[in-house]
Amino acid sequence: MNSGAGKTALITGASSGIGQELAKLFAKDGYNLVLVARGDDKLQQLADDFTKNDGIQTTVIGKDLSEEDAALDVYNQVKEKGITVDVLVNDAGVGLYGMFATETDWEREKAMIHLNVLTTTEMTKLFLKDMVARNEGKILNLASLVSITPMPLMAVYAATKAYIYNFTQSLVNELKDTNVSITALLPNATDTDFFNKAGAENTKVTDQVDDAAMVAKDGYKALMAGKSKVIPGGLINKAYEVSSYIAPQEAVAAMMRKNMEQKGEEKPMSIPPAAKNWGIGIAALALVGVAVVLAYNNTNVYDKAKYRYKAGKLKSKVGDAYDDATDTVSESLNDSWEHVKDVVANAKDIVANAKDMVTKALA
Repeated sequence: MNSGAGKTALITGASSGIGQELAKLFAKDGYNLVLVARGDDKLQQLADDFTKNDGIQTTVIGKDLSEEDAALDVYNQVKEKGITVDVLVNDAGVGLYGMFATETDWEREKAMIHLNVLTTTEMTKLFLKDMVARNEGKILNLASLVSITPMPLMAVYAATKAYIYNFTQSLVNELKDTNVSITALLPNATDTDFFNKAGAENTKVTDQVDDAAMVAKDGYKALMAGKSKVIPGGLINKAYEVSSYIAPQEAVAAMMRKNMEQKGEEKPMSIPPAAKNWGIGIAALALVGVAVVLAYNNTNVYDKAKYRYKAGKLKSKVGDAYDDATDTVSESLNDSWEHVKDVVANAKDIVANAKDMVTKALA
């Protein structure tokens, strides 16, 4: 449909994964592209393909964005070429796996902080100033679903993404009286090379990754609509968001730690009853979260406003339901795993009650 004809999108981290999939979407819509990443040979091949297949102009900037003043150098190169950036996509980012105190390397963590936080912030600063002056433009910042949860074994990575999410939502408010929009993309674990580069390729979470093309498509759609954030992947991932706001952070951290364990490290008999209680409570919250999301998405604008007004009371009531769930599980659970099926059945009844409570709270 060539809705971007004559416009230019600059995409960092464009050589693979979500960044590459986003580049394909921009090219399909007729946007000219500025592709930025370390691997300039691969970028040039991508650029040649886009020019040949989509008839767009492409510019390649090979740059290690974890270096000092990398963002400024990219900005200056764009200016020297006389390019106006209409859309900025801050996709470049890395992770690092391991225990913070004893296993991870500080130099790699420092480079990660520089790339994920400093470069993204400076890129936003430089290009956003021009967009505001023109009163036109869009920015997409890659956050993560872990930007709203703890993430043991990738603690610094999660912290950098929490910064990006908070930073982006603050700018959403600052830009509300302009024609410039900024969007945070919060994907769940995605099928890219991210986990291999982070040293987390054998973790359990890699068995349940989302498709990068799907993530990019949802992110692109939200960006073009000027939305403040988007969580790709449908109802389940949105339910995780609801749970992260309601559940105690200790419980969320325990769940995330489980996902980040190495495959083959399962030790079911050594897990204490309290940990099992938390897990079942989290599962109950996820189901309640699904009910909330479904109810919210199937309402009109007036009702949505009413529901947002009641959000504080709803959070408190669902928190009480969570307490009831964990209390009931604690009373019925003994030391043997043979009784877990009975406990889960009991938890289902609790979720059903909680679901009714949610419906009444929203009425």
